[in-house]
Amino acid sequence: MNVLRVTVDNIPAIRGHALTWAMGQQAHKDGFVAFLNNNTVAYPNDPFPNRLFVGQKRVISFSDSTAIQALADAHHAHPSFLVGYLGYDLKNQLEALNSRNPNRLGFPDAYFVEPEWIIDFEEDSLVIRGKGDPNELWSQLVALSSSPAPRALSPAPRAIQCRVTPNEYLANVRRIQQHILAGDVYELNYCIEFFAEQIDLDPLSTYLALNERSPMPFSSFLKIGDRYVMGASPERFLTKKGRTILSQPIKGTIRRGRTSEEDVILRAQLLNSEKERAENLMIVDLVRNDLARSAKTGSVWVDELFGIYGFKQVYQMISTVSATLRDDVSWADAIRNAFPMGSMTGAPKIRAMELIDELEVSRRGVYSGAVGFITPEGDFDFNVVIRTLLYNAQTQYASFSVGSAITYDADPAQEWEECLLKAKAIRDVLGASF
Repeated sequence: MNVLRVTVDNIPAIRGHALTWAMGQQAHKDGFVAFLNNNTVAYPNDPFPNRLFVGQKRVISFSDSTAIQALADAHHAHPSFLVGYLGYDLKNQLEALNSRNPNRLGFPDAYFVEPEWIIDFEEDSLVIRGKGDPNELWSQLVALSSSPAPRALSPAPRAIQCRVTPNEYLANVRRIQQHILAGDVYELNYCIEFFAEQIDLDPLSTYLALNERSPMPFSSFLKIGDRYVMGASPERFLTKKGRTILSQPIKGTIRRGRTSEEDVILRAQLLNSEKERAENLMIVDLVRNDLARSAKTGSVWVDELFGIYGFKQVYQMISTVSATLRDDVSWADAIRNAFPMGSMTGAPKIRAMELIDELEVSRRGVYSGAVGFITPEGDFDFNVVIRTLLYNAQTQYASFSVGSAITYDADPAQEWEECLLKAKAIRDVLGASF
């Protein structure tokens, strides 16, 4: 692989030109672009790198075996960078589960490629890696630098619908609470879909607008042919460095204040909320159990419990759990043993996923899955696909889902308001009201 490192004065500007170049190069129907963006947000154990993947040297086939095993086999046969996503409905390959709702967006359950180019945007330099001539690529970026960088466009009003009415939502929350009372689950993450039909979006400018309103440490933009992922995720699913794996589940959300004084009050309110701490602790226990399936005995550790971190729109309660992999456990095993992430299911996990499919009226698909990359050495980093707009340009169908953890003492009306808060950034980007 050829490598070029160039010192750059204005990294944000060259990053914008690189995105423009990538979208131009991959404008055809099979084009692939993946952009991971940390927005320089401080995050425990480091967020995503600022990294752009372009082109498809190799597309991983998932037709003959379970997706995670196929991914492992492809990586073993030819160790390289792989980038893409694992959809939530891969649960059906890992457990005796089903998905009853239609795949309205048309995304496959998983998609990974070995990219032609990898471009890293570091603090004051650009690193280009690929089989071709990186100097030629750099020349193309320099030529683009005389043009305006891509920018977020002002949204036109969009007709956004929700698949459930407020009354249906409240009734389903009460149904979940009856399941909790019956002992079926003790927490369940219930999600609802907002969607728009016959909507014509400019995916890159829409992503930039979302990123401007909600800059997050695990932001992602994917172009997979005519399907697009535009994400503003604050949450890490799982990362591996050497023999250490680490997960950072989020449970607990409150809005930001209008003043610094209100911020202090709201932050303390979240930190001291018995309900939010109970929800967070339940998922931490589930994550500890998931990681223990791959870990050396005694190595599972809660590095941080109930950490409060501020983002532009909200405060989040984030905990960190780590472990050391056993010698007989591969990187693919570590993912398989923890997927899908407990923060998006509930506990116990399998029964929660069964109830999710009974109660929800939309297939989650990419939502509640994980976007990320695997290195040639078998390290990886994956986010949780939340706060994410999904778009099929061919059918002009756009969708985003939100959810919250339902416990027995949850207030259904407050859970509805929490869903609207989580949907706010995407609603603003689409100029929507409902």
